[in-house]
Amino acid sequence: MNVRIEVIPHKDQRYETVGDWFFEPNGDITIRVSKLANWKREMLVAVHELVEVLLCKSDHVSQKAVDEFDILYEKHRSKGDTSEPGDWPDAPYARQHCIATGIERILAAELKVCWKDYEAEIEAL
Repeated sequence: MNVRIEVIPHKDQRYETVGDWFFEPNGDITIRVSKLANWKREMLVAVHELVEVLLCKSDHVSQKAVDEFDILYEKHRSKGDTSEPGDWPDAPYARQHCIATGIERILAAELKVCWKDYEAEIEAL
């Protein structure tokens, strides 16, 4: 299995998200991250997505279940709501998302990325 990480314009995401993962027909993983202020922030998103997809794969949480939940969540999002779909307890990948966020926060601290500034940039997209 190969993993490809792509940094793309935010407008080119499959739906309203800063990080996205999906399986290619051959089983490879593609991770797409919205262009951010610097490589550290982009790679924080990428690491989050990588951890999340690996845990989902291990726990048999399908890409289809994650995509359907995320797209429905975004469709019903209230104006001004900046919450993460994976933080919702009913998300089929809530546990995997929370673990990925924990690792992302540890890495942010080690890379000396201010979490508040990082979140603000993501929310502004």
